[in-house]
Amino acid sequence: MEPRNLADAGEPAGDVADVPAVFRAALESLAAVRVRPEIELEHIPAPKRLAPFAHAIGARVPDPDGDDEDDGEIASARFIVLFDPEGHEAWHGTMRCVGYLSAATDEQLVDDTMFSEVAWSWLTDALGEAEAGHHTVGGTVTRTASTRFGELAGPEHSVDVEIRASWTAEGTDLDRHLLAWLEVLGNAAGLPPPGVRLLGPSDRVGSETL
Repeated sequence: MEPRNLADAGEPAGDVADVPAVFRAALESLAAVRVRPEIELEHIPAPKRLAPFAHAIGARVPDPDGDDEDDGEIASARFIVLFDPEGHEAWHGTMRCVGYLSAATDEQLVDDTMFSEVAWSWLTDALGEAEAGHHTVGGTVTRTASTRFGELAGPEHSVDVEIRASWTAEGTDLDRHLLAWLEVLGNAAGLPPPGVRLLGPSDRVGSETL
């Protein structure tokens, strides 16, 4: 997909004329975000009761095996920015990032006792690698196994992972924070590292050399 100008595609919740310069600068930093082609972004309605100002972005990883009429996806996420000029005691700051994602994952991982720790490290590592200054981070990792019966459509067995997290941003460089969250989404969706394409059967035909 083409990179999107996230800062200009939607307005933050609240009186636009009274949007603080700090929050507007934070949103403008999102304009520099360029996403990998497997991920699609869109603006979604922001919550209006959690903070005086808010902004929300939705992300999804479409199912590469789906056809044009199939709207399936293998992972989806939300990235929400909350801003309170007066500060928030629980945040220990004025700007809070909130992330939620859900993804289908390997069925064998549901029995892996270390999976939750590994999934949480995706976030902490991504924030560190993006040099996204933050503190007061917390969240949950939930694994759910499902078995379908009867005429219900879908695979017989499936495992989903949900990650909910929030952290306080220490600056207005929200592009770093969004990129970190999209890195977590890519890991949860099982995407290869950026720039790496997994070989399919058609790629392997005739690829052997002597």
